[in-house]
Amino acid sequence: MKIIIAGAGEVGFHLAKLLSFEAQDITLIDSNRESLSYADNHLDIRVIKGDATSLAILKEANVASTDLLIAVTSSETTNITVCVLAKQLGAKRTIARISNTEFIRNKEEMQFAKLGIDELISPESLAASEIESLLNESAFNERFEFEGGMLTMLGLNLSRNASFIGKTVREAAELLPEIHFVPIAIQRFGTQYTVIPRGDTIFKENDQVYFITSPGGVDELYRLSGKIKESIKDVMILGGSRIGQKTARSLCDHKFKVKLIEKNKDKAFDLADELSKALIINGDGRNVELLAEENIEEMDAFVAVTGNSETNIMSCLMAKSKGVKKTVALVENIDYFQLSQSIGVDTLVNKKLIAANAIFRYIRKGDVVALTQLNNLNAELMEFVVKESSKVCGKFIKNIGFPRSAIIGGVIRNEEGLIALGDFKIQANDKIVVCCLPRAISKVENLFCN
Repeated sequence: MKIIIAGAGEVGFHLAKLLSFEAQDITLIDSNRESLSYADNHLDIRVIKGDATSLAILKEANVASTDLLIAVTSSETTNITVCVLAKQLGAKRTIARISNTEFIRNKEEMQFAKLGIDELISPESLAASEIESLLNESAFNERFEFEGGMLTMLGLNLSRNASFIGKTVREAAELLPEIHFVPIAIQRFGTQYTVIPRGDTIFKENDQVYFITSPGGVDELYRLSGKIKESIKDVMILGGSRIGQKTARSLCDHKFKVKLIEKNKDKAFDLADELSKALIINGDGRNVELLAEENIEEMDAFVAVTGNSETNIMSCLMAKSKGVKKTVALVENIDYFQLSQSIGVDTLVNKKLIAANAIFRYIRKGDVVALTQLNNLNAELMEFVVKESSKVCGKFIKNIGFPRSAIIGGVIRNEEGLIALGDFKIQANDKIVVCCLPRAISKVENLFCN
């Protein structure tokens, strides 16, 4: 697939990096020579220095033969303009990164597709949504919904009081009369080794395990994992960034009590005007005395979303030491995810990775309607739509010949989420959620391709 990325900033570079690993034909455009030089030296891609809104630059990038153009510069106006121009010049699909979420809320009314923009992506809005969903399930450190929650991916760390520690997947399944969840990936404690579980895979203490659950499965997981379903109502947010602002507004709308700490005085006053339901505090959130004055020990959750990853991590650790039940830190360095089990912060959030997940479904072959990368695992979750011509259509799962480094987590059929085992027969129009390691992606895609 031929892909043009406009913008070599953090989101653009990360996308180019991920896509270059997949042998895609990538062209990266940016006017910043330093950013392009770094990408050119570290990635196997083509780079072009120039303004992506220039017709000459777009033509030099062969936009007429491009399958996908992704505009992710820091300027919302530039991104929209680039997509409109690219579509007029022959690009098949376009995606624009935006910061004004009004555009997303009114996408149908504004008919952006007629303008030449096929999809709008807001990394900040996506990150805020992920933070809110994590607070709604306090025991889990990762969450991703398919089809509005018909199936849900949940990640958690197995503590010693989990009832299935030392048991195989098959033995754990026998603990319940009816199964509403299935493990899809495991990372062993202290390693970067990803296991796609089978019936004889043994659960061990401190495993980071990812499950697919159908409705009812969440309560079962709480019971079997020994986790307590804590009610989260009081939330402290450190940082009045776009993500902090969006998170605060959404949480207030959903009846959470929110305190937001912002260091910049002028920004704090602006936030107080915009977020009438939240308590805005002007101060340095790294100040332990300030946090104590604001009763941090009474908070149910602490969310750190300043522009400094280290500040976010350290403040979350401090909050944890004060007894805060749930901590979430925004980090820019993806390498931190490999340390997430040992850092001590419940959940790390990275907007680059979230944006890449939202964009990746346009790159995958087959009918992929949703995709997410598991944060600290070398694995992907994909949701496919089964066509009558798909190789899996009409077959039992046990007879598909699925690669061992992939697993079917669940099926959505007739608006119902189902946990599908070996004797489940796949039908046309089923939506299949698959977890797989990179080496199995092409095989899985071929099974679902026409």
